[in-house]
Amino acid sequence: MELIFLGTGTSQGVPMIAFHEHKCDLNNPKNWRTRTSAHVIAAGLHIQIDAAPEFRLQCISNKIEKIDYFILTHGHSDHVMGMDDLRRFCDQRDSSAIDVYSTDEGLNRVAEIYPYAIMDKPRYKGYPAFRLNLIGDTLELPGVTIHTTLMPHGSLQVLGLLFHEHGTGHRLAYYTDCKDVPSRARKLAHGCEVMVLDALRYEEHPTHLTLNEALAVSAECGAQRTFLTHMTHHMDYDVLCKRLPAHIRPAYDGLRVST
Repeated sequence: MELIFLGTGTSQGVPMIAFHEHKCDLNNPKNWRTRTSAHVIAAGLHIQIDAAPEFRLQCISNKIEKIDYFILTHGHSDHVMGMDDLRRFCDQRDSSAIDVYSTDEGLNRVAEIYPYAIMDKPRYKGYPAFRLNLIGDTLELPGVTIHTTLMPHGSLQVLGLLFHEHGTGHRLAYYTDCKDVPSRARKLAHGCEVMVLDALRYEEHPTHLTLNEALAVSAECGAQRTFLTHMTHHMDYDVLCKRLPAHIRPAYDGLRVST
C-alpha cells in the first residue's frame, strides 16, 4: 500500500497571499504547501481522498494518472473545489462516471457545486460525471476494506478513514481536519503501520488539532509511523523534524509513504 501526499497545507496554503511574516523558511521547498489532499494505492486500486483547488497541478506533479474511486472527507472548499478536474479520469473510463463516496453533508455539497456533473455518464466527452454514494461504516472494495469514522470539525462531522489491504494485512489511518479523534477512530487506528493526523499549528485552535494534541493521539494509538498534515506557516519542516521523535514526521507535498 502506498500513500502519496498531494497537498499538506491549510485552506490558505503556504505561502499565503499578501502576507510577508511566514514563520517557516520558504527557501525550503518542503514548506511550500498546497491545500490538503491525498492518493492511496492499495490492492492495485487508485483511491483519491479530496480534491484541493490545486488538484490538477497536484496530479501532474505527482504523476497521478488513474483514479478508481473518490472519497470526500467533507465539503469545505479546500477539499472539494478541485473535483471538476476529475473529468480527465472520466475520459479514461470510456466516459463513465466516477463513484464519489462521502457523508450526507459532503454529497450535498458536491451536488450544489457540480449539478452539471451528477449523472452516470458525462454529457459530452471531456466533461465530468459523478455517481454519488453515501458511505457507511465500511466500504468494501476489491482487495481493500475502508473503515470510516466521524470526527468533529467545527459544526461538521468529517470522515476519518482506515484502509485495510487484505493481501498484506497493512493498515493506514487518514485523519485530517478534526478537533478530536474520538474513541472509535482511535480503536480503528490502534497499532496501524501508518497514521496521518491533522496538526494545524502549535497554538490552540477551535476546529483543528494542535501539534501537542496530535502527538497525544499518535501515542495513544501506538502507530508505527505518524505523519502530520494540514499545517500552517507556523510549522517549519526542519524545526519540526528536530523536535519530533523519529517515528513522527511532518508530511510535505509529494511525499510517498509505503507500508
